[in-house]
Amino acid sequence: MKVKVIPVLEDNYMYLVIEERTREAVAVDVAVPKRLLEIVGRERVSLTTVLTTHHHWDHARGNAELARLLPGLVVLGADERICALTRRLAHGEELRFGAIHVRCLLTPGHTLGHMSYFLWEEECPDPPAVFSGDALSVAGCGSRLEGTVQQMYQSLVETLGTLPPETKVFCGHEHTLGNLEFAQKVEPYNDHVKAKLSWAKRDEDDVPTVPATLGEELLYNPFLRVAEESVRKFTGKVAPADVLDVLCRERASFERAAEPLQPQARALLALQWGLLSTPRQK
Repeated sequence: MKVKVIPVLEDNYMYLVIEERTREAVAVDVAVPKRLLEIVGRERVSLTTVLTTHHHWDHARGNAELARLLPGLVVLGADERICALTRRLAHGEELRFGAIHVRCLLTPGHTLGHMSYFLWEEECPDPPAVFSGDALSVAGCGSRLEGTVQQMYQSLVETLGTLPPETKVFCGHEHTLGNLEFAQKVEPYNDHVKAKLSWAKRDEDDVPTVPATLGEELLYNPFLRVAEESVRKFTGKVAPADVLDVLCRERASFERAAEPLQPQARALLALQWGLLSTPRQK
């Protein structure tokens, strides 16, 4: 199993997962289809399926165009709001692509229909992988936009947090540096946070920080460490879901305090990403 990490848009990641024996490929979270097809052509693989973690435009906007360009393409996900969806998946469902197994893990919190995908290969010494979209990121997690904090806790700690520690985590965004700066605020004496933050600040701006391993995440990601005394102390709460709730609110405040994007810049990005149309010429 080979994973191609494809940076797109401002800070998103698409992924191309290749079954190296059959040369079949599966894409995860298609935002820029033409860029994906460049990689597909370069790797000389047959793209048959798209796995979409959730319906947000920066993870699913490319599905319709890709399906038009590749008739017969299968687009899978757990939310009917996903663009060009051909079949809705259920929690615990398993898929197969050659030797690659996929277990579908419903991970609500960021959205109610968020699905993460746990992949492993038969008789292979390589570690498994999880494509976690915006449910879990390196040293952080996505904002809770839908559902309850209890659902988000179950997704992070009970579903994703119990995967094998060697699992490689491929998330949806490059937010590692900001996540680690917040993690340092939560646990200023955590040496694992300090070491990872120092590594993330290395002079390699164009090099992705994914993947991490789940075992590493359990050492420095505060959203997976809600039972730790140091994290509880920061939040002033004891119950894990309450700790998580405070962490989410504190993280949002932390983000707002860090260089807010000006309205003009937001409009420019929206125009570049196709959210705004250019005025018609009269």
